Amino acid sequence: MSDQDFSMAFIDTADRLTTLLIHGFPFSSAIWQLQKDDLVNFARVIAPDLRGHGQSDSVGGPYSVKLLADDCVDLMGHLSIAPPFVVNGLSMGGYIAFEIVRRYPEVVGGLVLTSTRAGADSEAGKNGRDDAIKLVDDKGVEAIVEGMLPKLFSPATMASDSEVIEYTKEVMLEASAEGVKGALAAMRDRPDSTEMLSKIEVPTLIIHGAEDKIVPVSEAQAMHEAIPNSRLVVIPDAGHLPNLEQPDTYNDVLIDFLEEVEELMSEDE
Repeated sequence: MSDQDFSMAFIDTADRLTTLLIHGFPFSSAIWQLQKDDLVNFARVIAPDLRGHGQSDSVGGPYSVKLLADDCVDLMGHLSIAPPFVVNGLSMGGYIAFEIVRRYPEVVGGLVLTSTRAGADSEAGKNGRDDAIKLVDDKGVEAIVEGMLPKLFSPATMASDSEVIEYTKEVMLEASAEGVKGALAAMRDRPDSTEMLSKIEVPTLIIHGAEDKIVPVSEAQAMHEAIPNSRLVVIPDAGHLPNLEQPDTYNDVLIDFLEEVEELMSEDE
């Protein structure tokens, strides 16, 4: 169990193959709204708000990807969801997904890696996390949101979809200062998952925006080359949040994958 009790908010849908949707930094389950609506006939969707984000309690640090992975797996146990299930992690959620694969391989029947990378932070990256933690202390979560928001989207989204941009900003501003600082520290200290890629045995779908400014497409291509039985889909006119920028394409690809995994699980029974 996680080392600190707190109240964790989450979304839960249909009674079918279950997929766990783990949001990125500093978002919440609200970024999966368009997936929840489209997936309702294909999968049971569990989308937690990580500690300190969305409607979950604001809990002081330190955080680690191990702790956040434990939170997610504990939630699935609390809901009595029998494994295996499909784990989908976006950005920071991908780091947590890798930790679930590393520590709880028996619960993972399929893996989706959205807008994420396998490598750990460089020294410069770690220093950037520390600077961001200090920025939260000095100027609050709003300063993180203002600096990060323009980097999240493709030029097409920035030019024509102010509704998505404003919605994303509102979601980000719901994160607590403790949650943001804890997540920054967890990302800074996360392990390098590169060596484990070749050992991933479950079907894996890698989805990436063609114009992601935060994680280059080359990172997705490298994961695809290293993970056996993986598929890479690069979505045009999408940046770091393809599930919000191009939801129809994202959902079609995800639904196809979930149906494939469900069929494989049925054959194994």
